[in-house]
Amino acid sequence: MTTHKLSVSQDPRDPGFVQDPYRFYAGMHRTSPVFFWEEYGMWCVSGYDQVNALLRDRRLGRENRWGAPLNPAEGRGHLADFDRIESGSLLEREPPAHTRLRTLVNRAFVSRSVERLRPRIRGLANQLIDALPANQPFDLLPAFATPIPLTVICELLGVPVSRADDLLNWSHAMCEMYVPQRSPETEERANRASAEFGAFLTAHIEEHRHNGADDLLSALIGVRDTGEKLSDDELISTCVLLLNAGHEATVHQTGNAVKTVLEQGSDPRRFFTTPEMAAATIEEALRYDAPLHMFTRYAYEEVDLGPVTLKPGEQLALLLGAANRDPSAFEAPHEFRPGRADQKNVSFGAGLHFCIGAPLARLELQESLSLLFDRLPGLKLETPPRYRDSYHFHGLESLKAVQIQSR
Repeated sequence: MTTHKLSVSQDPRDPGFVQDPYRFYAGMHRTSPVFFWEEYGMWCVSGYDQVNALLRDRRLGRENRWGAPLNPAEGRGHLADFDRIESGSLLEREPPAHTRLRTLVNRAFVSRSVERLRPRIRGLANQLIDALPANQPFDLLPAFATPIPLTVICELLGVPVSRADDLLNWSHAMCEMYVPQRSPETEERANRASAEFGAFLTAHIEEHRHNGADDLLSALIGVRDTGEKLSDDELISTCVLLLNAGHEATVHQTGNAVKTVLEQGSDPRRFFTTPEMAAATIEEALRYDAPLHMFTRYAYEEVDLGPVTLKPGEQLALLLGAANRDPSAFEAPHEFRPGRADQKNVSFGAGLHFCIGAPLARLELQESLSLLFDRLPGLKLETPPRYRDSYHFHGLESLKAVQIQSR
């Protein structure tokens, strides 16, 4: 890859950047929305219109046709288990494989199917709020933000919630593979987690196929057993992806949204007075402080980006968090304005790889936060929250809060 006069150096692990990447994005919006990020060794796009268009551009794709995971390069033997799971993931595939895999799971995540989960989400949220201590600090992430999406995706898929701690540990270890400047120890943890996750699912699937349950896993097992549409590896990879993606980003977005709402001051219930207002507030929270800031693509043919033409095989980073704060696309982009007329965030992506779990995530966020602030209007931040050193995932280390009860 040849560098360019638009090369920019910004350490993604610099503490200042981790806590506020938006200052960097604002600078790139002013100077060049297309730039070469030296630390990543790839071209990046930060402008809303271009990111939105490139997410839909079929000249680009997720499938790396030149290396891992589809064609693992030499020196990746220690990542064999991780690559095996990644290679069967619909997130890493393009048509026709992507079309076939996504069709199998899409029905469970369309809005009509997801709507049936509303009572369960409300019940979980109420149960968790009941358990929160009064007048003493608690961490909202493990106490509230994590259990809801994790429980819902486990129940939807047909995986025992009793294994939640293992699922969380495996998921976190695997997601660390996407953190910049990862260490050999990180890679070893991710591969070990992949092997353990795969072994657990293999045993659970064999047990589950005989119990006649009405869940997504049973449906996928039925397809696998016909021998026509789903291989064993694809079944495992699909389950891992759904379990990981089904909670990871929603946990981050829940924390980010609570932080954002509480930082506005006054009564937080004003943002959730009606279902329509709650939906608008969640959309603005997704735009204002998204849980995923970078989504990469490979060029399958030449793509003109303006200052540079991407060659086949080169990787491109689409900066979702930056696109959501583009001043040419949003009025006062750094202000939190629920119900804004120019709401069009790309936090769930767009095009072929638009997040399959978006309807579920929106429902979980709308229901859980509406209930949280309705029942705990005196909720306050105990300490200023800090973001985890995990770019391009963007979420908090913890969210220490206290509920101040009125006398």
